Amino acid sequence: MIAAQELVERALALSTVDEAMVLVTDAGEASLRWAGNSMTTNGVSTSRSWTVLSVVRSADGSARVGAVTSSTVDADAIADVVRASEAAARSAQPAEDAMDLPTGDGVGGGGWADGPATTGVEVFEGLVPGLADGFAGADRLYGFAHHQVHSTWLGTSAGVRRRFTQPTGSIEINGKRGDASAWVGSASLDFTDVSVPHLLADLGTRLDWSARTVALPAGRYETVLPPSAVSDLMIPLMWAMEGRGAQEGHTALSRKGGTRVGERLTDIPLTLYSDPHADRLGYAPFVATAASSDTLSVFDNGMDAGRVDWIRDGVINALAYPRAAAAEFDAPVAVPGDNLLLTGGSAATLDDLVARTERGLLLTTLWYLREVDPATALLTGLTRDGVYLVEDGAVTAAVNNFRFNDSPLDLLRRATEVGATEPTLPREWKDWFTRTAMPPMRIPDFHMSSVSQAQ
Repeated sequence: MIAAQELVERALALSTVDEAMVLVTDAGEASLRWAGNSMTTNGVSTSRSWTVLSVVRSADGSARVGAVTSSTVDADAIADVVRASEAAARSAQPAEDAMDLPTGDGVGGGGWADGPATTGVEVFEGLVPGLADGFAGADRLYGFAHHQVHSTWLGTSAGVRRRFTQPTGSIEINGKRGDASAWVGSASLDFTDVSVPHLLADLGTRLDWSARTVALPAGRYETVLPPSAVSDLMIPLMWAMEGRGAQEGHTALSRKGGTRVGERLTDIPLTLYSDPHADRLGYAPFVATAASSDTLSVFDNGMDAGRVDWIRDGVINALAYPRAAAAEFDAPVAVPGDNLLLTGGSAATLDDLVARTERGLLLTTLWYLREVDPATALLTGLTRDGVYLVEDGAVTAAVNNFRFNDSPLDLLRRATEVGATEPTLPREWKDWFTRTAMPPMRIPDFHMSSVSQAQ
């Protein structure tokens, strides 16, 4: 297989249009699956995806873009992909996000010459002893551990040469005891910081809580959310924070004549931010995209991407704008991030929040979240694998599942207590977004809109 760097250089050399960009991603994946207290499958795979973007500029200042993506590893196919990309550019409509490409000095540091990073089942070695001990217990365990390593190279005819390697790992364990079910999970770069015994202890505690069950009706309940559930609610909020939609008046971040940037949400000094350099949660510190959207532009490929405070000290602070949209709306450029952190709470733990609850719910995990109304950021979804009744500071029973309706913007406004931030794994969005650090949170009136029969 031709090296990724050589693929980039050959494709750029073959280009006959005004400008070209080439993205190559080599991926390695390893997985481990278990069910009913025994290992079932494991596997390793590698793949390559690469895209050629061609830009045709006109005398009137407009530009047309064509993109063709391939998974072939045949070097003889490079010319065909380049020609197809050029043909697509010539027939395309003028791009609304056209800008000059960021410039670069060619091959430099950043590991450009390095080969792709790899992974294998050996990455799971530290998990196996703990899982084996769990399999020997009475609870039925089901789960999945997954590790990916993506190495990406970006080269452009404007001289940009950038490379980044992104490791992504997660483990999820579902435990069953009779009719009771509970879930725990953890994200990791390499599993060296994952304690399976700790996860299984948490799982056992939640299953112990299910020894007694109580049926509750729909309604508004004081609810304590652990970091995982908070992350599942904050990720859609970040996705909704795009500048163009807010400027055009059809998102929850819109207001008459502009956006809600500058509006105070809460007196708790919460900061919701993305940072490519966050410890063990980092992501590529530059733009690398094969397609334009309202938040990303192919014309920004190679541009630095830094920290963005979406909410700062309780105030809406930024929306996502590519360079073209930022120029159009006279707003600062902001690149959407691939991690999300929420800080500014107290030093309180989840256990502390539970201990201070007279009567309420502990809602451990969320499932099947969907946007109901973009104008209010209203979400709906289901509880799953663990909703518990808290009375006089202690968990006393498991309760039935609910469908809920609520807006993460309103949740931040209504939160009465926010604890200490810690790395966590979102359950609903784990397949797309794993790098989060969130605090536990108390909502005085979380809206359980109906009882769910799901178990």
